[in-house]
Amino acid sequence: MITSLLRCVLLACCLVGATAAQQRTGRQPVPVDRVVAVVNDEVITRNDLRARFDSALAQLKRQGMQSPARDVLERQVLERLVVDKVQLQLARDMGLRVDDAQLDQALQRIASGNRMSLGQFREALEKDGIAFASFREEIRAEMTISRVREREVDSKIFISDGEIDNYLSGLSTPGAAGEEYRLAHILLRAPESASPEQIQKLRAKAEQVLDRLRKGDDFGQLAASYSDAPDGMKGGDLGWRPLDRLPGIFAEASVRLRVGEVSPILRSSNGFHLVKLLDKRGSGAPAAVEQTHARHILVKVNEIVSEPEARHKIEGLRQRISHGERFAELARLFSQDGSASKGGDLGWIYPGDTVPEFERAMNQLAPGELSQPVQSPFGYHLIEVLERRVQDVSSERQRAAARQTLRERKRDEAYQDWLRQARDRAYVEIRLEEG
Repeated sequence: MITSLLRCVLLACCLVGATAAQQRTGRQPVPVDRVVAVVNDEVITRNDLRARFDSALAQLKRQGMQSPARDVLERQVLERLVVDKVQLQLARDMGLRVDDAQLDQALQRIASGNRMSLGQFREALEKDGIAFASFREEIRAEMTISRVREREVDSKIFISDGEIDNYLSGLSTPGAAGEEYRLAHILLRAPESASPEQIQKLRAKAEQVLDRLRKGDDFGQLAASYSDAPDGMKGGDLGWRPLDRLPGIFAEASVRLRVGEVSPILRSSNGFHLVKLLDKRGSGAPAAVEQTHARHILVKVNEIVSEPEARHKIEGLRQRISHGERFAELARLFSQDGSASKGGDLGWIYPGDTVPEFERAMNQLAPGELSQPVQSPFGYHLIEVLERRVQDVSSERQRAAARQTLRERKRDEAYQDWLRQARDRAYVEIRLEEG
């Protein structure tokens, strides 16, 4: 009943402009826009799809990759839109949001990374035909999805002491440390609780893709055409990673490959994978990690203090610091953390010492820079980075570094598994063939 009513409303909205035009001119109505997919209680329109399609096409051209056939690429782009919509709806239901101040800060970092001012970056985008307002909202969506991932996946990954022991004992084996691999992959995702027939059909599809690769077809183009992984539109390129920070199934396959070779079909809980070794390089660098000396102020969210109240309070404290009040003094007075008596000083922090939300925000700050309000499972933080250094890993910290490495190894596979479940549990109706 709800779906039928939604369909009627959507159809009426799409045709209203055309009906008025018909009354004036006597011509047949032509929909200004139409629905190409329904995702739970929201829709994806043809204009939404066209905008993302053009963006994907431009990205493929920038990377020098040949575009798949238009209908193939269009279906891949639509699936990305569906998956993004599912995650954004979950973020909405959780109350996760990226405000304008946080978004502006991220855009400034992107511009700086391209060695431009924000104004110059905006001009460059518009010169390439990319509307800045649309780009801005795409970045907001990416940041929101990242926060959903941190809360629903990253923060729930558990690493046992036994896993750390096994990892450390294996560091002396060849290839376990000191080498970096650049991989590309294709994922054919299996639905949650897939039937044997669905699995067989998916494997047959993977075999067809592998056969095309062995005949010389471009890996990046096939990734853009068939991969269900978020990096499919980038040719499946995973970038440079140490072997020990790759998912286990990829690491095992990679050490057996020569540069340019493609693995056999790999099976995981998420579906079927194909991996190509693009390049590898060695590194004789000693074991060392970057430490961050930081301080923070925490306002907790609990039964007495709501999330909006905590955010309002932390924003007020940030404004006071910006107007010249001392961070340490405000931390002693208002921070609800054990570090309050030290002016919020957390000392030297190793990777993996803090929750993902805190660490991500901290890592983006330059020494002396004050963060925007940062939300974590504990509440809202203000973070200031005091200094950074690179230190050799002590024995106890080696375990902490190992824990972080194992966490990163697990996170991609855990995210794909969670994403598959979220996609399969959503109500999705594809209408690409209609009209």
